[in-house]
Amino acid sequence: MFTCTDQTNEVVTLNSHPAKRIISLVPSQTELLHYLGLEDEVVGITKFCVYPRLWFEHKKRVGGTKSIHMDAIGELNPDLIIGNKEENIRTEVEELRKMAPVWVSDIATLPDALEMIQQVGLLVGKQQEALTLVGQIEQRFKKLAEITGDNCKLNQLTNTAAKRVAYLIWHEPYMAVGRDTFIGDMLRRCGFENIFENESRYPMVNLQQLESLQCEYLLLSSEPFPFKETHAEEIRQQLPNVKVVFVDGEMFSWYGSRLLMATQYFKELKESMNGDLAPRLS
Repeated sequence: MFTCTDQTNEVVTLNSHPAKRIISLVPSQTELLHYLGLEDEVVGITKFCVYPRLWFEHKKRVGGTKSIHMDAIGELNPDLIIGNKEENIRTEVEELRKMAPVWVSDIATLPDALEMIQQVGLLVGKQQEALTLVGQIEQRFKKLAEITGDNCKLNQLTNTAAKRVAYLIWHEPYMAVGRDTFIGDMLRRCGFENIFENESRYPMVNLQQLESLQCEYLLLSSEPFPFKETHAEEIRQQLPNVKVVFVDGEMFSWYGSRLLMATQYFKELKESMNGDLAPRLS
């Protein structure tokens, strides 16, 4: 028997350790489990867990992140379910706890993500692999901080020459990233000033606000709403002085092993924006 506390301060007890039958309810954490080498141990994923592709094609899907199929999970007889406070619905998580141990992450900053990686590594018997991954991510973000002008400490960022940006995640109504979010932390680490930093976590906004708050760059994310050129053109017509940039939402919001790739993406994003060349998704 193994007992620990998850990131929501819930006590989680595994009857056997490490876990051997794992269900992941979060795409970025599913990708992490693959990175840690848990090919056989992961028995269930959600319909949004698209990476790795072979898992998406062959692993049992147990519904969506917010529409979990309880019967499918029961049939898989898991000894560990891994979820996230924001991605999964609390009532569904509580129902799942009647079936199996549920470990829930709560991530708003890079240090939160690194803690999650280490704790998941401990739960699944991949402690050394997780520690190595954390060390690599830390080094890459320190190098990014040198480029962006941020303080190199992982939990203390300052940048007096940051570009003023807004990051949109939804259309009709427009919704932006506000305070206490992982995306917001990534924006700071890119050397940006989020004009909605003091608003709610995901405030509804309008284009007039972008203008009045002197937004320099408007970042249109690829997820959860897939912004397209038609949306960008609509915005340009109303805000000709704001530069519109398409960004890869996975790089800003996936807090597992994807962080290894994120820093290079952020570096290239900053370089293209400094040249006023809006990067496009392939």
